[in-house]
Amino acid sequence: MADAHFLFSDGKVLKQDKLLISPNNRSFRYGDGFFETMKWCKGKVLLESLHSERLMTTLEKLKFKPPSFFTSDYIFEAIQELVKKNQHHALARIRVTIYRGDGGIYDPQNHFPHLLIQSWELNESNNKLNENGLTIGIFKEAVKQADHYSLLKTNNYLGYAMAALWAKENHLNDALLLNQQGNIADATIANIFLVQNGLITTPALSEGPVGGVMRKYVLTQLREKGYEVKEGIVTAEDLANASEVFLTNAIYGMRWVKQCEKNAYDHQLVPVLYREIIKPMF
Repeated sequence: MADAHFLFSDGKVLKQDKLLISPNNRSFRYGDGFFETMKWCKGKVLLESLHSERLMTTLEKLKFKPPSFFTSDYIFEAIQELVKKNQHHALARIRVTIYRGDGGIYDPQNHFPHLLIQSWELNESNNKLNENGLTIGIFKEAVKQADHYSLLKTNNYLGYAMAALWAKENHLNDALLLNQQGNIADATIANIFLVQNGLITTPALSEGPVGGVMRKYVLTQLREKGYEVKEGIVTAEDLANASEVFLTNAIYGMRWVKQCEKNAYDHQLVPVLYREIIKPMF
């Protein structure tokens, strides 16, 4: 397996142990930036257009001022260059981080978007539906805000990081976060979908989840294929009454959940959805 020996930083391919930021960096100090996780498969980024759309939208929402060369093409060409350099030819995870530079909270030096790209080789199992269902729980010590920025993948990720630590301590595969109303928002690295009586439900963006690229793709595909879909409020009671539960993200596409706390779930529809929606992407 090839190791990720190199990274891409502001136009240069560097060894991964190169120190890149100063102690005054605003992303380090305040989480002033965002990231995008993508899947590289057989020479391309899957769902590239959706990732590109979210990257450019987030740049604008976070008030960066990119120079004229800083386009989607520039970013994806850099990804191609890095993947080739790291020899990740078949399957890889790509992380694009964009961050503001130095300055205090009221006085950034400028709004230039610094670009960092990393890649790691993925196991072929990432192109298959998980054989063993996930066991998840509800993390109640952090509250997910539902505001203008909650749908973005910002570098301010503390609630998710603490939820992930809690999940590991409790031998769980993932953890769900609640919003201010006590409703389900999302999981640490995924969006959540529930199946009940033929209806597939996921928390609406107004409920505070990250606006996942795979979430958007799956919703579009479900509707095109004639499934009954709802974006709305998802409560703990809804979770308890669901017949099936699955998670989505850009790396594994879709994974089925077998248990959340005392609730056990079937997996009749999820394999069908995986074959119809996720598998054709590879």
